[in-house]
Amino acid sequence: MSSVSISTIKQMKKDSKQITVLTAYDFYTAKILDEVGIDIILVGDSLGMVFQGKKNTLEVTMKDIAYHTKVVSGALKKAFLIADMPFMSSQISVEKTLQNAAKLIQKGGANAVKIEGCSSLDTISKIVSSGIPVMGHLGLTPQSINQIGSYKIQGKTKESYLQIVEDAKKLEEAGVFAIVLEMVPAALAQEITSILNIPVIGCGSGPFCDGQVLVTNDILGLYPSSPKFSKQYVNLTELIRQAGENYIKDVRAGIFPAKE
Repeated sequence: MSSVSISTIKQMKKDSKQITVLTAYDFYTAKILDEVGIDIILVGDSLGMVFQGKKNTLEVTMKDIAYHTKVVSGALKKAFLIADMPFMSSQISVEKTLQNAAKLIQKGGANAVKIEGCSSLDTISKIVSSGIPVMGHLGLTPQSINQIGSYKIQGKTKESYLQIVEDAKKLEEAGVFAIVLEMVPAALAQEITSILNIPVIGCGSGPFCDGQVLVTNDILGLYPSSPKFSKQYVNLTELIRQAGENYIKDVRAGIFPAKE
């Protein structure tokens, strides 16, 4: 059982202690992140891009998320685990959404699910009332990329700014325990963070949120198209490239395997 709980996360907001969130899709990455003290691990549908090599998140299925969630959950002792509800897994019907969410909790081992947008308020309320915690997601919602057109900042116009504020309030009323704000102006994120009683996790939305989330592959330098707002802490692509080149040289030169 995770030692980080919803109560822990909400208390961190009250204590003004920043909440840290990173993605994971495999056992050993999750284990390392858990050991260094990450608060929340997200099995995001970003796996479609950074793990499967797709152009967006739309091809990710429930089967994909359930599999990776189960793998990651086995590695965790402390971190709170959230699984993304992938494209069309929460839009068909309340009953189907409940079944999908329950699968990620019961079989995947997730502590909560994340649902994009504000179009399923009744569904979210029923999921929460059934005992499944839900995290909301506003601003740039990658599952709506065909409507949005490109990965760009949301909430720049007065109308869209006010709409996101209103949607955030509605999600809180529907019962979500936290909200991700992706790629919105810092001033908008600051306002929403100040008016909501639940934690707001920023993703490319400035420094005023209650916490931050990034894709682990981006901070490790393992994805060639990382967003500008991300930060690369190490370049594993280059290190892996060097290791591979050195291995090839050693094998061909007869250096590996050594006599011993």
